[in-house]
Amino acid sequence: MNTIKNISDKTNFSSPLGVGGRHFIDISAWKRREHFEVFRNFDEPLFGITVRVECSEAYKIAKERVSMKAANEIEEFRYRIENDKVVCYDSVGAGPTVFREDETYGCAYMPYNQDIETFMMQAKAETERVKAERGLKFPYAGEDIIHYSTLPWADFTSTCDGEKMWLPVDIHVNHALMDGFHVGKYVERYQELLKNP
Repeated sequence: MNTIKNISDKTNFSSPLGVGGRHFIDISAWKRREHFEVFRNFDEPLFGITVRVECSEAYKIAKERVSMKAANEIEEFRYRIENDKVVCYDSVGAGPTVFREDETYGCAYMPYNQDIETFMMQAKAETERVKAERGLKFPYAGEDIIHYSTLPWADFTSTCDGEKMWLPVDIHVNHALMDGFHVGKYVERYQELLKNP
């Protein structure tokens, strides 16, 4: 369990869209303190992997929503570094790219919501909003976001194997905040959620 410093005025730490709060991690008592100190000073502290997850059952459900549920369940995926302090957000939303008919893309913001109907309604409205605008705008500047980008025109691993469908997932995280163990927990949980959406 991480030692947490409470923040008395959480209103200063909420997003403008009313999405969750955050709390600071007491680095001096944090089990990852040494890892954080080493990796935060690297020029490139990120590491990434590409995995295949079986997604036949979840094909018609928003993949970002299932991914966000898995990420929100694993605390390390809600960590951020802000002003040399480690912050844990109560929840993180999705920042996907949205492809437009004019062959450009825009950026969307979809706050995390456990209720699938509410999420799908908000996601559809946000997708339509981004498709209707021009240029590159960033609708949300908060740190409590996971950026998603899709590349449906290229297959970087096999996506069909008989009756099963496979989704290639490329994950990049900050090594100062988590290790391969945490990414493995995320992939395992994401796979469970894809099989039982």
